[in-house]
Amino acid sequence: MAACHVVQQTHPYLNGHYIALVGNPNVGKSVLFHRLTGQYVMVSNYPGTTVEVSQGRLRKMEGVTLIDTPGVVSFPSRSEDEQVTERVLFNNDLRTVIQVGDAKNLRRTLHLTIQLAEMGLPLVLALNMMDEARMRGLEIRTEVMERAFGIPIIQTVATRGNGIEEVERAIQSARPVTLKIQYPPDIEQALQAIEQMAFESPISIRSLSLLWLVQDPVCEIWVEENTANSIREKMIEIRSGLMEKYPEGVDLVIQKSREDFIAHLVQESLQETKSSTSSRIHLSHLTIHPVWGVPILLMVLYAMYWFVGVFGAGTLVGLLEERLFGEIINPWLIGLSEKFIPWEMVRNFLVGEYGFWTMGMTYALALLLPIVLTFFIAFGILEDSGYLPRVAVLSNRLFSAIGLNGQAVLPMVLGLGCVTMATMTTRILNRPRDRILVTLLLALAVPCSAQLGVVMGMLAAISFSATLIWGGVIFLVLMLVGWLASKVLPGERTPLIVELPPLRMPVFTNVIFKTLARLEWYIKEAVPLFLLGTVILFVLDTLHLLPALIETLKPIVTGWLGLPPEAASALMMGFLRRDFAATGFFVMQSQGHLSDLQALVSITTITLFIPCIASVFMMIKERGWKIGLGMVAFILPFSVLVGGFLMRLLSGLGWGS
Repeated sequence: MAACHVVQQTHPYLNGHYIALVGNPNVGKSVLFHRLTGQYVMVSNYPGTTVEVSQGRLRKMEGVTLIDTPGVVSFPSRSEDEQVTERVLFNNDLRTVIQVGDAKNLRRTLHLTIQLAEMGLPLVLALNMMDEARMRGLEIRTEVMERAFGIPIIQTVATRGNGIEEVERAIQSARPVTLKIQYPPDIEQALQAIEQMAFESPISIRSLSLLWLVQDPVCEIWVEENTANSIREKMIEIRSGLMEKYPEGVDLVIQKSREDFIAHLVQESLQETKSSTSSRIHLSHLTIHPVWGVPILLMVLYAMYWFVGVFGAGTLVGLLEERLFGEIINPWLIGLSEKFIPWEMVRNFLVGEYGFWTMGMTYALALLLPIVLTFFIAFGILEDSGYLPRVAVLSNRLFSAIGLNGQAVLPMVLGLGCVTMATMTTRILNRPRDRILVTLLLALAVPCSAQLGVVMGMLAAISFSATLIWGGVIFLVLMLVGWLASKVLPGERTPLIVELPPLRMPVFTNVIFKTLARLEWYIKEAVPLFLLGTVILFVLDTLHLLPALIETLKPIVTGWLGLPPEAASALMMGFLRRDFAATGFFVMQSQGHLSDLQALVSITTITLFIPCIASVFMMIKERGWKIGLGMVAFILPFSVLVGGFLMRLLSGLGWGS
């Protein structure tokens, strides 16, 4: 075991007002955050995750804020997420750090524990998922680890609330501890040389020196901004000397000393008995099997489609939009407005064809709310069960063909519910390149559930071959545009590195809190965009610009797409929402105004059309106005171009005649 000792010390941050929640990805940080604050935050590696730091007030410590940070593997930080977490440790007035560790993966947990303990900050280790560790036959003697690190270590099961009170007590009594592991003599001399330089540090100078020696980017920025040139030059000279002495990497030498320390500690504190989870582990392996994992995924997606598409978009939307709003609320409000509002323009603004309530609020609350509610519930179940990372693993090969990794499947699946919120959740992707690419594919070729329902109804009225042609064209466009865009956008595809949490039964309260948190986001972020789009349409209609725009579309609709002139009105509605246009085409088909070929061309074109106006606003908000409007400028002519080519190809082949 590498030599080490623990030093108790006073710390200027002990009276701070912040506590940082730190840990590896998928160890239960967000669940513990909820237990300690009464709020739920979505910080993980999957939908609802961003690199932003979320905060909440501790319930039992007045005036103290808990900071929930993105998952970090170790330092030096290599991703934007890890750098955010490290900046919290460097720049905030911290009272305590709570590390959430995975009891099943003790070695990985302790790698991060060592680095946090070396920082000299007050530290508490919440060893989470103890129930799953015991089911795997693992018994952990935390008292041995407490003596080695000099910190309180609490065994927790955050999903059940076990150990939460002990964590709250440990927070209040935590004291700064500096762990000192003995590194090779050359490295120790370098550390001592840097420690002798007179400068203040937000963490222990020894820890800062270790980060400097391994070229940690956050540390380098801090040193650049907070130390004199003379000190920085000496530090560079010390590091350069070590790099010459250890060409294999100073970080590997430091890591070896830590691994020796961990190996000895695990040997003393970890006992393995007979596992009782063979069936669950077997099922976990099946979910990522290249053969058996696919039918399992298809069954999960079908169940999700039924719950969201049939129950949410069908049953609930029918009850709310058609009956509650269509037959009760909206007629009542229209009657009130006619009785009490003498100004026609005000009435039209509130309850007219493009009314703030009759269109904006009705679509936001009666049409989309049930869809996103059922989707959030289904998504929360998949997330809490640990299945979502397995979806990313299974789809990784497919997405590699277009320069992405399996992480992209999550916004794409979310887009089948609502492209607007799916665009926002592209934040989970690690690099701006990937976010731009997925945003483009969402806007171009992923129909939302409302549009998909209408499209399926139209295809069912034609033939099964029409369904195959439509699906083939959309898939081909998605893959071709994705491949070309991946070649144009700078940067290389990042490999999929994902932690696979164990499969578990979802906890009801977790799913409910996640759903409520996401609904709050929907109401705050998405609904205002729908209302803004409605106001824009009302203004265009009031100024009589909509009819003029429809007239300009007729030559394209009839000449290139080969559709009847009245199809221009339906296509114009696509600028507001694609499902509006699809509904217009559906009505034309049901009235016999579209042939089978024209119906297929119309729904293919509108599937590839720009998404709803709220999605366009979200694209601009997330990607910037240049990129957002650039995508719109590409999608509009491209969708019409594909529709026209499809018309000519199928006509030449005699399809539908």
